[in-house]
Order: sequence, then structure tokens, then C-alpha cells
Amino acid sequence: QVQLVESGGGLVQAGGSLRLSCAASGRTFSRNAMGWFRQAPGKEREFVAAINWSGSSTYYADSVKGRFTISRDNAKNTVGLQMNSLKPEDTAVYYCAADADLYRRGSQSPNDYDYWGQGTQVTVSS
Repeated sequence: QVQLVESGGGLVQAGGSLRLSCAASGRTFSRNAMGWFRQAPGKEREFVAAINWSGSSTYYADSVKGRFTISRDNAKNTVGLQMNSLKPEDTAVYYCAADADLYRRGSQSPNDYDYWGQGTQVTVSS
């Protein structure tokens, strides 16, 4: 059974940092694009960042560019999201996602991802 499990969420003051981690089990995702999405209360799920299968290309939403960094460790089957200079508007449940197709570049559309984690809450206080 394939599982994606996020960790690292929590409560932080504005300007602070958090590092999210997503651990995959049940299959390897070393040849699959991975992404992070978030959903705030009353809002649709939105793209945050994506990374291609090799880690050589990354993509970010404009709202997080320059503050967030996505990375992956294919040997450990994990993907991370370093979040710096956090703002109250970053408050949301953050989800890790994996594309089942091989050697993809990564996508901003949640429809291109086949596996999802349960989410981890990030709350940024002002």
C-alpha cells in the first residue's frame, strides 16, 4: 500500500521557519515528480512547489518564490519543503503529492498527481 506521510508542521511566528518532510512507503518514487500543495480554510487547494524526478528542476508559486525551497532525497524516498520568512497567509494544511508517471518534470495542477498524503497543519501567527 502506497503511503505519503507529512511531518514538520506546527505553530510559528511570522518571520520564522519550518521544514516539512514527506516520507513515501509502499513503492519508490525516485523516478517520479513530487509536489507540495496547501489548502487554507474556505479556499481551494493551491500549488506551492514541485520538483522533477531527478531533482534538477524545481517550480514555485509566485507567492512563495524566494522563501520556500523544495528538495528530495531519492535514496531515502523523501521530499522536503524548507519554509522561511513565513507569513500569516501561509497558514494552511500542507499536502505532499506524487505523480505516478515516470520521468515527469513536475506540475502545478493537482490533477497530475496520483498519490496524496494526509496533510500537516502549518499555522503562522502575526
